[in-house]
Amino acid sequence: MSVMNSDYRVETAGRAPRQAANSKKTFWRYVWFHRYLYLMLAPALAYYLIFHYIPMYGAIVAFKDFSITKGILGSDWAGFKHFAYLFSQDKFWQVIKNTIIISLYRLTFGFPAPIIVALLMNEVRSRLFKQTVQTAIYLPHFISWVILGGLLLNLLSTDNGVVNNVIRAFGGTSVGFMSDESYFRSTLVFSMIWKEFGWNTIIYMAALAGINPQLYEAALIDGANRWQRLMHVTLPLMRGTIILLLILRLGGIMEAGFEQIFVLYHPGVYSVSDIIDTYVYRIGLTEGRFSLAAAVGLFKSLINFALLVLANRLARMMGEQGVY
Repeated sequence: MSVMNSDYRVETAGRAPRQAANSKKTFWRYVWFHRYLYLMLAPALAYYLIFHYIPMYGAIVAFKDFSITKGILGSDWAGFKHFAYLFSQDKFWQVIKNTIIISLYRLTFGFPAPIIVALLMNEVRSRLFKQTVQTAIYLPHFISWVILGGLLLNLLSTDNGVVNNVIRAFGGTSVGFMSDESYFRSTLVFSMIWKEFGWNTIIYMAALAGINPQLYEAALIDGANRWQRLMHVTLPLMRGTIILLLILRLGGIMEAGFEQIFVLYHPGVYSVSDIIDTYVYRIGLTEGRFSLAAAVGLFKSLINFALLVLANRLARMMGEQGVY
């Protein structure tokens, strides 16, 4: 019996390296077969490696009293001093509150907008009308916030803005869309939706294009009306795409749109518009408190990571694949 066991162990021990070698050869053969696809993927991988992964080394600045003359490695360790300072500041919690509120507004009103537009566009039968509308709603995405900010100032200015001129022409009073704290957040969310909803519609239009037309024909034969086909065919087949994009949006809930807010805000509306990114910009670049800015950025990244993991977990509980 012992001889048989020893022979089995020798046989299996020799089999494992052969299986590993064969698996390795299979992997490289697969990579070589799809070499052109991996070649197309290389620029994206290089981008994330250079601009996202290598800079993670600088996160240790948050735990140091950083000095430009000493460098990252030469600066003295500070431990959690900068985090303790941040958590003791009322301004920091105000910035967190503004970021979450603006992000939730963007998510609540901005996320459903491209879905609704994609569903409406899917029902349009005139190709010319569909192409015209698509071009009109896609165009703002390609315009920078610097240009759009100037347009919004001209449109919404309390003095000579087009919108306020119309309001005054009908007997109303001027509205401070860009200067009044009670209107500024709504202006941010509306302008964001206007700029981005058309581009995000492309993703949902692609998902709709992948639905088998025979499913609609079967539903029509069964007597389903337009609303029933939408609820029982279209939306269930779009569910995976919607949940995937929702996970990505939840994972970036602490990203409230730096470029847009940086272009549009001013000290008069800091109390409702100052977000984490603009706060980091001010204390990091304008005040030179690099360690403090790094601590804020690291805290934001940890919150985003936790939200991404939580959202992905909830998606898996709902039967979807998630992002990993």
